[in-house]
Amino acid sequence: MVDKQSCLSSGRCLRAEPRAFVEDEDHLAEATAAARELSRERLVEIARNCPSIAITVFDDDGNEVDLGRSPG
Repeated sequence: MVDKQSCLSSGRCLRAEPRAFVEDEDHLAEATAAARELSRERLVEIARNCPSIAITVFDDDGNEVDLGRSPG
């Protein structure tokens, strides 16, 4: 999931997986159905590289996955 309120439009997720992330009309990232096909490890890697911490990854039970980032 991409929090559009936090997205800075850096484009890192789009460059990392152009089928899994696209820009909307406001140039904010959004996940596509193809994002579900990526491994959890790949999604976590992409989320960790998001400069605005706008990407949240969930496990199969709907729980948020800890990205291992320090707050702040």
